[in-house]
Amino acid sequence: MRSAIAALAALLLAACGGVKHHQADAYPQRLSAWGVIERSGDRMQIADRVMPYEVNSPLFSDYALKYRTLYLPPGTSATYDAFEALDFPVGTIVTKTFFYRKADDGVGYTNDVDWRGDLTALDLSDYEVLETRMLVRQADGWDALPYVWQGDDAYLDLTGELLRVSLDGEAFAYAVPSRNECGGCHVTNHSTGAFHPIGLRARHMPEPTLRAMAANGQLNGLPAQVPQNVDINHDDLDRAARSYLDINCGHCHNAHGAADTSGLLLDYAELDPLQYGVCKPPIAVGRGSGDRRFGIVPGQPDASILPYRMQTNDPGQRMPEVGRAIAHQEGIALIRRWIAGLQGDC
Repeated sequence: MRSAIAALAALLLAACGGVKHHQADAYPQRLSAWGVIERSGDRMQIADRVMPYEVNSPLFSDYALKYRTLYLPPGTSATYDAFEALDFPVGTIVTKTFFYRKADDGVGYTNDVDWRGDLTALDLSDYEVLETRMLVRQADGWDALPYVWQGDDAYLDLTGELLRVSLDGEAFAYAVPSRNECGGCHVTNHSTGAFHPIGLRARHMPEPTLRAMAANGQLNGLPAQVPQNVDINHDDLDRAARSYLDINCGHCHNAHGAADTSGLLLDYAELDPLQYGVCKPPIAVGRGSGDRRFGIVPGQPDASILPYRMQTNDPGQRMPEVGRAIAHQEGIALIRRWIAGLQGDC
């Protein structure tokens, strides 16, 4: 009975506009079959009712530029949650497209670290689009689908792929995650094992976006005040650093996440300095400590494990473990400034 209802829902969704919802046993090989985001020559376009959105503090992914979209089926709405991801209806489709600007000399790509904009407004002859990651809300939960771009379309690649990338002269292996590897970040509660969006938590989404969704009938229960994370350049150093750690580390380093056994909790809800690393010795001492004794030593970033693991590119020591192959220098500088300004000693 449940499968029949799900199939009927899929047919109804497919009949509405250009977006087509597909069941898990019939995922299309081409991204264009979803009708959410498509390439036409040197332009990208999105379907009606598909909403681009930003996040307050973006997750770092080897300096790749990102374009995010959100689609809710007509007549449906999400429900506000104070801490976890918004509760989205079946048929919701989330995409995140990763791309780089081509270098002026035609060799490799250029780091546009502060880019925030609209992919559909760009001339794609100046850019290289690598992949589009999709999260689809099915009746039994979220599913993750990686699509790799080849020419004017992207193709489903459930096993992932390594792409050779040169960014400002630095060559590295850019990793398109497999479907299973997506769970390394998106399974934010390892007890349930369920996938969840990360950036679609209310504190990560700009408040004007949330207000617009509520005004359009797409979001229920939005309170008068919404806690908000901030970006890396915010004047409040503590808030900027905690927001950065929240989006980049908190999906694993939380009380229910994959890294809960470390005792290091880096999501924004954690208010105990010891729990987010201040004078906290590592539970497992190994190469990952860099011969340092504590996660964070107030006033001493060079003596702290946290920036050391952010800086190293050794696969056995770096943090985050997945999602990056090179270090985020601006993020490291932020965390070092934050630690340098902390008071106290260990």
